[in-house]
Amino acid sequence: MSNNKPSLFTSLSPALLHLYDVSNSVVVIIDVLRATSTIATGLYNGAKSIIPVDSVAECIRIGKQIDAITAGERDGQVAEGLQYGNSPFEYPQEFIGEKTLVLTTTNGTKLLHMALDKGAKDIVTGSFPNLSAVCDFLIDRKQNVILGCAAWKDRVNIEDTLFAGAVIEKIKEHVEINCDSSQMAHSLYLEAKDDLYGFMQKKNASHYHRLTNFGLEKDIRYCLTPDSANVLPIYRDGKLEILK
Repeated sequence: MSNNKPSLFTSLSPALLHLYDVSNSVVVIIDVLRATSTIATGLYNGAKSIIPVDSVAECIRIGKQIDAITAGERDGQVAEGLQYGNSPFEYPQEFIGEKTLVLTTTNGTKLLHMALDKGAKDIVTGSFPNLSAVCDFLIDRKQNVILGCAAWKDRVNIEDTLFAGAVIEKIKEHVEINCDSSQMAHSLYLEAKDDLYGFMQKKNASHYHRLTNFGLEKDIRYCLTPDSANVLPIYRDGKLEILK
């Protein structure tokens, strides 16, 4: 085994994040359905920045303070007290351009704050819409990587695991992988890659059902489409902004 490659680990749930050394790695926050897909889309469509917060109250407070758009969901629906939800289709260029969005979600923004609390210095967000941007960054950065799946209320989910597997497939020659959860994610992705939506359907993925019940099939299909919003959101000074 060559010693000059950085290591890559996959945390399949926020409940497992404490097992990894986040302070010495680039942490990729993965919440495919839908937080990190919406973050990439909002920034791709011209948002100035996105401020991820872990509570609705904080979202409202900051939104008032800086006159920003406040948005978020709890259990897949617009959170009470907020104007907008967590669908990428709510943030077209003509609406979000040059604005700041304050966002809170059930899983993704909470995981980001957990990583910060554990000392993470380098945080980016990843989803299929910005898959290539994430992979290019990780290859260029040559740092240890932790793929952090937001999962669903600490329960492992299929879509975030699939995205971790997609990253691994693209960067596996550039990293050392001695991590069974990474191997599992990679195997799952290789099985699913020709039809991610069909795979989610066939496997009765819990989040597929949750969002389909709200009539959000279009969101699911978009969030599983690679490189439709191919920018890299990086966390700096309390905000996610595009890495220039």
